[in-house]
Amino acid sequence: MSSKQDVRKYLRQHLEDLEPYRGVETIDSLAARYGLDVSQIVKLDANENPYGPSPLVYQALANLQDINRYPDPLSTSLRRKIAEYAGVTTEQVLVGAGADEIIELLIRLFVGTGEAVVDCQPTFSMYSLFTLQNAGEVIDVPRGDDWNIDLQSILKVLAAWPVKLVFICSPNNPTGNLVSEQDVVRLLDTGIPVVIDEAYYEFAGKTFVGLLPRYPNLFIVRTFSKLAGLAGLRVGYLLASEIIVNELLKIKQPYNVTVAGQAAALASLQDIDRLQDNVRRLVEERERMFTKLREQGVLQPYPSKANFLLCRVNGDAKLVREELAKRGIFVRHFSKPRIQDCLRISVGLPEHTDRLIEALDDIKNSVLIG
Repeated sequence: MSSKQDVRKYLRQHLEDLEPYRGVETIDSLAARYGLDVSQIVKLDANENPYGPSPLVYQALANLQDINRYPDPLSTSLRRKIAEYAGVTTEQVLVGAGADEIIELLIRLFVGTGEAVVDCQPTFSMYSLFTLQNAGEVIDVPRGDDWNIDLQSILKVLAAWPVKLVFICSPNNPTGNLVSEQDVVRLLDTGIPVVIDEAYYEFAGKTFVGLLPRYPNLFIVRTFSKLAGLAGLRVGYLLASEIIVNELLKIKQPYNVTVAGQAAALASLQDIDRLQDNVRRLVEERERMFTKLREQGVLQPYPSKANFLLCRVNGDAKLVREELAKRGIFVRHFSKPRIQDCLRISVGLPEHTDRLIEALDDIKNSVLIG
């Protein structure tokens, strides 16, 4: 290829060495790769809701009309219902194509080239990835050994650097712990914009929505993926001041949430009691899985307020992950510092937990100490 044909020289230079986000594989793909039947797969690697959507969602999707027309660009009806659910005004709600789009929009709104965000690793990787994609700078303030944020270190960074955003996930992915309201208030009192990612908040019952009237620099991100089982339809939302919502409306794609996504989310909110009952069952199963794993011994789970458990491995984490995969059970392994020897396991149905424990027993006997 001649230099004239090399289109790469026109790329934005800061993207050249950026590592892409690698999502989990589909059930069909996993089954094919490991030579398994789809019915053998227990998928516990993406924090998906094993109970799936409300039956009202399937009805709504089956009855969709006018899909040849563009969707409502403001998601007006959905914003109104979300506002009722969250206890805010409609003008304080922005709907996006998954929580990811909301996070990226906030970064685009606030962070310019070379400007900084504070990230608290280990945490959700999209905060740093979107920042780097937009030519921003990531200042990582690592969490403590108990996985809590290091408030004093963050405050020192805020005093020394012109930080544009602070990202806090609560419950945190992948560690499962909550941030305290006292720490959040201390951060908000600095005046710096603070993003609280509440993707898993229904499993914890702890939200910071009550702080919104006092703090216009507070932005709360949520999703329909976990509560409502709509991960495949990509619907998330932001709760913030009307001023910020209006600014974000200037930069979002006009038709960002599909007709199907809006209809499914609306149907979900009409069946909220059923969804909350599923949450209750998942929380119960989370606690049962925690106890079973501690008793089994190969994994040491950390307490969690989300729909997953982070587990330190007594052995080789990558080996255990691969041995589980051979047995049809898929969990998440990370290469990030401090959690390389951990696995994150989503909470599934009771029979999924039983399969997991059975597989770990087999691995313990035949691989780790066999």
